[in-house]
Amino acid sequence: MRQVIIIGSGPAGFSAAIYAARANLQPLLVASSVEVGGELTKTTDVENFPGFPEGIQGPDLMVKLQEQAEKFGTEVLYDDVVSLDVDGPVKKVTLGTGAVHEASAVIYATGSAYRKLGVEGEERLSGHGVSWCATCDGFFFRDKTIAVVGGGDSAMEEATFLTRFASKVYVIHRKDSLRASKIMQERAFANEKIEFIWNSTVDEILGELETTGVRLRSTVDDSTRELDLQGVFVAIGNDPRTHLVHGKLDLTDQGTIWVDGRSSRTSVPGIFAAGDVIDPTYRQAATAAGSGVVAALDVEHFLASLEDASVEVPAAEAAEVIAG
Repeated sequence: MRQVIIIGSGPAGFSAAIYAARANLQPLLVASSVEVGGELTKTTDVENFPGFPEGIQGPDLMVKLQEQAEKFGTEVLYDDVVSLDVDGPVKKVTLGTGAVHEASAVIYATGSAYRKLGVEGEERLSGHGVSWCATCDGFFFRDKTIAVVGGGDSAMEEATFLTRFASKVYVIHRKDSLRASKIMQERAFANEKIEFIWNSTVDEILGELETTGVRLRSTVDDSTRELDLQGVFVAIGNDPRTHLVHGKLDLTDQGTIWVDGRSSRTSVPGIFAAGDVIDPTYRQAATAAGSGVVAALDVEHFLASLEDASVEVPAAEAAEVIAG
């Protein structure tokens, strides 16, 4: 049986692994069979992670975090968790292969998933002009007209990055102002390839075999119009990946996993959570990494308390024998 199993391979998961491994907890980290490294593997320039004044590519950062975790003894398993049994002192993690791993503690750091528009044509044209990852698919839109849907930092980053390839990038936003940070807004506004379409939502993504445009609906007068495009990038946020713990752990009103104050302790002893899965507000690589550190330290203290309890019981029994 393991001391701790970490589920998730983003900044939170690998940071937790680094600290847990250095504490000689010999963690098993279940990464993924597909998306190892989390959302940062789909990001280009990371300029705001401490320690890299010249910036670093997202995939390179995740490789370094994994190498550091493995250097101290973390075992990384490339598989997917399909179920989690949180009852009792022994936690059970079942993988897609059918293998079951047991541990005294589990750190749940599964991050978040891309949010979809939920409109006609989105699923049908996924991979045929509709994308949620500019760094993955931007190259395929060289000299084409495309749109980015959203108004936050992710949308501005996507739009700015896509100007390296596309001839024109529309940013479609449902309001008349952005929620993105000031520096991201300024970059987008200054880019001559980017044009903003305000007070509009996407009603439908058009096209049969390939994306040919979108039908827009005005949030002001409810009128509709069509816009010719060859690509649509959806950047409207993410949802925490909590499906494995629904009905098992307490969640917040935002859908994230509830934790006790600034700790990583969830509603079930022995289960800890870190990263975007508990953070509906900041959702940065650096804050996720710090959250992973908190989780590893909490696990270390939790396991130490279990050891103390196991020592106290025999001592008490021995005292009774002597007294008898």
